[in-house]
Amino acid sequence: MGTALIVEDSLTEREIISQYVKQTGLIVTIAASGEEALEKLNENLPDVIILDVVLPGRSGFEICRALKAEDRTSNIPVIICSTKDTDMDKFWGMRQGADAYLAKPVDQETFMNTLKQLIQL
Repeated sequence: MGTALIVEDSLTEREIISQYVKQTGLIVTIAASGEEALEKLNENLPDVIILDVVLPGRSGFEICRALKAEDRTSNIPVIICSTKDTDMDKFWGMRQGADAYLAKPVDQETFMNTLKQLIQL
């Protein structure tokens, strides 16, 4: 069974996204900050990372850029889910290496389709 790392500081958003991910059969791991996410990645590599942009400490953009620059994490799909949803935000997120960029509140069907496209479920 695959795993997903959800990096989200909002408890409500974390719960909603976790429920969507669990419906696909993936095991969910949670991080509330970019630093915590990087620590968890030292323990286990997930099959997909769902990443908020506005986080305590390092931003989701910084985390995404760091993940895509490192050999051992560069092939892990990253889905950015953020309230920052201007065209420039989306453009910047994709420039950092995100595989998908979804605006919050996340539409469940769009999220599930995106997840299924990025990993084999």
